[in-house]
Formats: sequence, structure tokens, C-alpha cells
Amino acid sequence: MEKITKETYLKWYEDMFFWRKFEDKLAQVYIQQKVRGFLHLYNGQEAVLAGSLHAMDLTKDRMITAYRNHVQPIGMGEDPKRVMAELYGKVTGTSKGMGGSMHIFSKEHRFYGGHGIVGGQIPLGAGMAFGDKYFGRDSVTLCYMGDGAVRQGAFHEALNLAMLWQLPVVFICENNGYAMGTSVARTSRSTEIWKLGLGYEMPCGPVDGMDAVTVAQEVNKAIERARSGGGPTFLEMKTYRYRGHSMSDAQHYRTKDEVKEYQKIDPITQVLDIIKENEYATEDEIKAIDKKVKERVAECEKFADESDYPPVQQLYDMVYEQKDFPFVQHKL
Repeated sequence: MEKITKETYLKWYEDMFFWRKFEDKLAQVYIQQKVRGFLHLYNGQEAVLAGSLHAMDLTKDRMITAYRNHVQPIGMGEDPKRVMAELYGKVTGTSKGMGGSMHIFSKEHRFYGGHGIVGGQIPLGAGMAFGDKYFGRDSVTLCYMGDGAVRQGAFHEALNLAMLWQLPVVFICENNGYAMGTSVARTSRSTEIWKLGLGYEMPCGPVDGMDAVTVAQEVNKAIERARSGGGPTFLEMKTYRYRGHSMSDAQHYRTKDEVKEYQKIDPITQVLDIIKENEYATEDEIKAIDKKVKERVAECEKFADESDYPPVQQLYDMVYEQKDFPFVQHKL
């Protein structure tokens, strides 16, 4: 893993602050009905992504996750303007406006969704890793899920086969405490989710998901194990989401005081504190980063606002073309 330096902290701060402001803007335009359907925001969990990206080789490693998936492709290298356009349902989006909030996808940058079925991405992540092993590719797949998804049978099936076949995959549970709106303590006899890996003799463990450094170190170990042929790892990132499960979540299951307590260990604040303590940047330089981030978010909003909606014909182009059924005309 590359050494964590002054430049790393400055990049983490700018990236995480941008992800936060990008999604704050999404929340705003959602209320204005510019983004429709569901909207699941990542606020509070940014250290998991920042640390993971630092440990990955973005030229060959892959990422797949559930529907809290807007900032991950940006971190992988996708143009944030295209991501916001996709959320708006515009033709300039990553999937020409046909995927929306829950199905962001960027094959070019090895980000494979964005999946709306709870736990549906887990066997897909194992399958991608199976392909890498079968074809002898030197790639590792990082497969993310929420704490609610580990109740799905597909999770256990995927872990079993991944361990049996020693697949190059890192399973990462982003345990933000409440799944869709019910605490882990009310849905499981065991609240230590990482221990589920023990049943498959899989290397596993808990990780402080609010600390980007710890995340980077633990994900790096897992990636190195996978890349060297040592098989999969299961990590439980203990993190917290500041917003509801989705924008329609009234959050009756927790108090505002609880949220405030977790905001005291905000991952962005932790990075900023280190920058200030070590004098990696002056106050003016930090303000310049903040200004740059807000300008980038404004550019994304402008791009999405000014982009066109897909033409009706695109509905027919986005289905399989059948040669012996020529009644649906395709243009793509």
C-alpha cells in the first residue's frame, strides 16, 4: 500500500468533503423533485470508501455494492457530472438516465453497481472474482453490503463458495447500525457481524469504519491476501449514517442526540483535524479546497439541469434485440 502522507490526507479531505456536499445537493434537489424514486445517502460513511480506494489498484481492481452507491463510482474515477445526470434521469448520465439513483454503473471504471435487491450484489461479487481466478487475471473484487444484507441466504452461499474456491474477493459489511430502520440487536442474536465469517473459516474481523487510516490498512491486508492466492476476507466496517435509510425515512428508531454523538467522530472532521494538527495546510488553503468543492458541485447540478431527458425511442433500444421479432425497432 502507498504510504499515507500529507498528500493523502489532503486528497481524502477534498474527496470526502466533495462526496458529502454532492449528496447534500442531491437531498436538496430531491425535495425539488428533480431526482425521483428512492435516494439513499452515504453521509457519515465516507471513510470506508476513502480508505478502501487508497488500498486498491484502480487500474484493475473492481467494486460492487448495493443502492447507497452515488459516490463510489466518483471515487473510482467516473465523472461526477455524469453521476448526477443519471440521478436526474438525463440522457447524459452513466446509463443514459435509465438506471437512476439505485443503479449507477461504470464499466469503464470497474464499478459494477448499484443493486436494488438486498444482498443481490454479494453472489455477483463472488462471481466476478471467480472470473478473475478462472482467467488468471491479477484483479481483486471489493464487494460491499449493509448490515441488513447479511440476513440473506445469498450472503452465506457466496461466502461458502468464495472460501471453497479461494476466490480473490473482499466482502465488506458497512454496518451503520440500523439496516433499513431496525437495529442489529433486534434482528440478530449476535451483534458482532464479522463473526459470521468464522463459520466458513474465512479470515474476518471488525474495523473502525469512521477512520480512513484503519480502513486502508485492513483493506490492504485483505487485498494482498486475495491477490496472492490466499482467498477471501470478510470485514465488518463499524460506521454510521447521519441521514435516514432513504429520503423517506422518518428515523423514529433513533434520537437526534445519538446522531450528534456520532457526529463528534465524523470521518471528515477526523481527517481535517490531522491536517490542522500537522499543519499540512493553512486556513486559507483549506478554505480554497472548500470553495473548489462547492464550485464542482454547482457544475454538476448545472450539467444535470441543462441535460436532456432520453428520447422515448431509447425505451426500445434498452432491451434485447431479437432477430425473429422485428416489430420493435432498435437504433443503438
